[in-house]
Amino acid sequence: MTKLSGCIEMLFAEIEDFAGRISASAEAGLDAIEFWDYSSKDLDAIAAASQETGLPVAAMCVEAPDGMLDFSLADKFAAAVEQAVAAAELLDCQTLICTTGNIEDYAYRNQAHAGVVACLKTAAPVAAVAGVTLVLEPLNALVDHPGYFLTSSREGFEIVEQVGSPAVKLLYDIYHQQVTEGNLIANITSHAELIGHFHAADVPGRHEPGTGEINYPNVLAAISEMGYEGYIGLEYKPTGPTPQTLAQVLGIRDELNR
Repeated sequence: MTKLSGCIEMLFAEIEDFAGRISASAEAGLDAIEFWDYSSKDLDAIAAASQETGLPVAAMCVEAPDGMLDFSLADKFAAAVEQAVAAAELLDCQTLICTTGNIEDYAYRNQAHAGVVACLKTAAPVAAVAGVTLVLEPLNALVDHPGYFLTSSREGFEIVEQVGSPAVKLLYDIYHQQVTEGNLIANITSHAELIGHFHAADVPGRHEPGTGEINYPNVLAAISEMGYEGYIGLEYKPTGPTPQTLAQVLGIRDELNR
């Protein structure tokens, strides 16, 4: 069954009360919600809204401002994961998103790659004990995140395999990977066991699925057929009122779930 989570950083942005976006998500028919940073949020209000609506918090981010691109950052990153785990426990959130940070000198790519592996290996036991999954996210550097280190799913999968922990998987962002490399269905289905979460938006513009070049009915069907049981996070810029844009995407989900 295809389950959709709404990233309420981007969806229902017209609602100033952040926790109020959870109620709007429930009314729209979403299965869960997610967001980015937690330290700026009223976690008690989010927890209350989650319980009231029955919408779980599918994912949120580890806040590691120094990134993950050096061995020396491993202990600091693990400490950031410990802090995120404490926040996640308040919300019963079991997926924590990790981003690598930017690289300034590409001569040090191999060192940076090893640094990401070291950071995740150090933090993996923390996540395992807490029962949460760390999901490493490649982003595109062509449009949205110039200078970001980890852009390809290929390298992301390599890192996850090198870490070798069931508590560490990849966040496959369909939008970012279409911008970066394409070949979506083959890359997804050939690495099914390494993927812990998905994000979705369309190309170009990062708008709702169905507005651009990605064949979302086919991509989502492939994800469902490979047995993925987690959430697909809708992380897009609505082209109109959020409920109207969601109706189109939820229609794809409902058709797949029949």
